[in-house]
Amino acid sequence: MTSDGWFSIDSSVALDGVKSLILLLVLLIVRKILVSGLANNSTLSMESKRRWVVATRNSVVFAFLLGLMIIWAHELQAFAVSIVALAAALVLATKELILCWSGAALRVGGKVYTVGDRIQIAGHRGVVLDYDVFATKLLEIGPGQSAHLYTGRVTIFPNSLLFTNPLVKENPQQEYGLYTLTVPIKSEEDWQRAERALLESAKHECAPFMGEAVRQMKLLEQANLLEAPSPEPRITIQLPESGKMHLVLRFPAPDRGRSRIEQAILRRYLSQSITPSVPA
Repeated sequence: MTSDGWFSIDSSVALDGVKSLILLLVLLIVRKILVSGLANNSTLSMESKRRWVVATRNSVVFAFLLGLMIIWAHELQAFAVSIVALAAALVLATKELILCWSGAALRVGGKVYTVGDRIQIAGHRGVVLDYDVFATKLLEIGPGQSAHLYTGRVTIFPNSLLFTNPLVKENPQQEYGLYTLTVPIKSEEDWQRAERALLESAKHECAPFMGEAVRQMKLLEQANLLEAPSPEPRITIQLPESGKMHLVLRFPAPDRGRSRIEQAILRRYLSQSITPSVPA
């Protein structure tokens, strides 16, 4: 900025300062005159004089503050614009940090998840190991979305993802859950035989804990005031494309034994549905 610019700013501030001093002196003189007049007025009682003196003092203070606002209005406007610009720059610079802190507040306030929960968010899937105000640490489960084995890798995602992505909680505080298993077959195969073999395999593997699974579903129904689904294994048929079929099995399993039960069902199904080749 040139020296002329600095001189212009300094002159403006000095002029406003002089105006403020003149306003203060004028108001003090006016107050002195009014208080003296009230004190010498013999028609007013002492109580009335005190009330008028207090009212005069407050009026003078209000007039002084109002005058300062009018005198310094252009300076205050420039200062306010600078503050707004600075605040906007800070918000833009710390946007991700603010979202992470807000995500942490959402997690705590909404009790979204805690250590030990199995969650999925933005393609990340695993068991919650740790979290703080910035990020959440997961022990990855995979590979993919259909497997249930620990990969040994650790995933860390920022808490800001809680505002931009839906979160799936796989084990909502219950020992047993309902899971799905998809078995693809060709349409020319005996799908009815395959369906029976898959359903029998599921019933055989789930039989040892079926009673406890039914009890858990009843407790879930009472706690959430909704009609819980039956845990009995069921199969639905899907036709994803011409010439192919999917047998989608829904089965109950312990939360920490899902992978073992799934593998047992698949192995039993394959042993029943695959016919060994006979040598010629």
